[in-house]
Amino acid sequence: MDCSYSSKMKCFIFTAVLLLMSGPVLSQQLYKRPHGEQIRWFSFENPTGGKGMAAISNKGAKGHAFDRIQTGDSCVMMDFDGMGIINRIWLTVSDRSPKMLRSLLFKIYWDGCNVPAVSVPLGDFFCNGAGIMVPFENALFSDPEGRSFNCCIQMPFKQGAKVVLVNQSDQTLSHLFYDINMTQITEWDDDMMYFHSYWNRENPTTLGVDYTILPEVKGTGRFLGVNISVQADSVYENTWWGEGEFKAYIDDDTDNPTLAGTGSEDYIGTAWGQGAYYNMYQGCLVSDSQKRLWTFYRLHIPDPIYFYKNCRVTLQQIGGGTYGDVLKLYEKGVDMKPTTIDHIEELKFYRLLDDMPDLKMDDPQYPHGFTNYYRRDDVTSTAYFYLDRPQGMAGDPSVTKRVAGM
Repeated sequence: MDCSYSSKMKCFIFTAVLLLMSGPVLSQQLYKRPHGEQIRWFSFENPTGGKGMAAISNKGAKGHAFDRIQTGDSCVMMDFDGMGIINRIWLTVSDRSPKMLRSLLFKIYWDGCNVPAVSVPLGDFFCNGAGIMVPFENALFSDPEGRSFNCCIQMPFKQGAKVVLVNQSDQTLSHLFYDINMTQITEWDDDMMYFHSYWNRENPTTLGVDYTILPEVKGTGRFLGVNISVQADSVYENTWWGEGEFKAYIDDDTDNPTLAGTGSEDYIGTAWGQGAYYNMYQGCLVSDSQKRLWTFYRLHIPDPIYFYKNCRVTLQQIGGGTYGDVLKLYEKGVDMKPTTIDHIEELKFYRLLDDMPDLKMDDPQYPHGFTNYYRRDDVTSTAYFYLDRPQGMAGDPSVTKRVAGM
């Protein structure tokens, strides 16, 4: 065995990395016996999560593993009074088509509030943007074989939790299987925050206006991450849609944010375009240039975004292409507006809105080079965040808005 100083340092660093990566597992302190905590699983086999109340149907012989949800009906998956932490949610459904996954509305209520903290289409909530099922695993979600939905976000609550699935499709959902795993706790830490999620779709976005990932929320909290779907408009042909910058306005930011990225693909840790991949904290699960569809995510776990007064998050709607390709769009009258030009050969960068806002793109004096421009696409997002209050935002996203064009 190599006991040299360098070997010991390598072992120390490796161990430290493992501990950092273990996250919630480490916080459980696997070796330590808790005091007064009770474990409860909610499913059709034990809908109340009661002690000694599971697997009763059919004399315990798998009598109620699944159930059906008729069109227009709801299924209460969990309704618990008391204090606890949801640790894991797993489910699967028989119809996993994009339209069904957008028509099923997943809702979570905390502490008896009548406004849900989560009201998101099922597929989008579980990081399957645009209702496209792709096998993947990241730090918070997984879909091992493209047939199920897993979430391991810890969700504490002080007085109660209610989880509901609503079938707003025009079809009966013949099979829903699920279980929700919870720890019942006896003490509430005032630093605990409530999990929230916000879904949005702009189809299309507004020219020159940043897309809203998260409208302003007030209070203390943490922006945990987002998954985004972009259905690029064919009018922009094969030019790139993803030059827009991520922006986070925190703690009384007004016109300008405190945090800003450099482009959509940069935001999720890649560069020079966006292919399909998945990592623990960032990934692009769908990259289909033929269908002009991309779905991607970023989880702010190693790089937390905290706020203490308020928070708002946006994504610029800017694309890019060669001067010649963008000029063709301009001449066709496509709805667009150039913003910058990078003249690589001369190493000059033109900020068009500052330096020449009135110059037309077909003017002989117009500079040539890679051109960024405002554009409009079909963009959808699901934001994940914690907040110091249990009540969510008013209103559910309409099913018409959710499934349009699917």
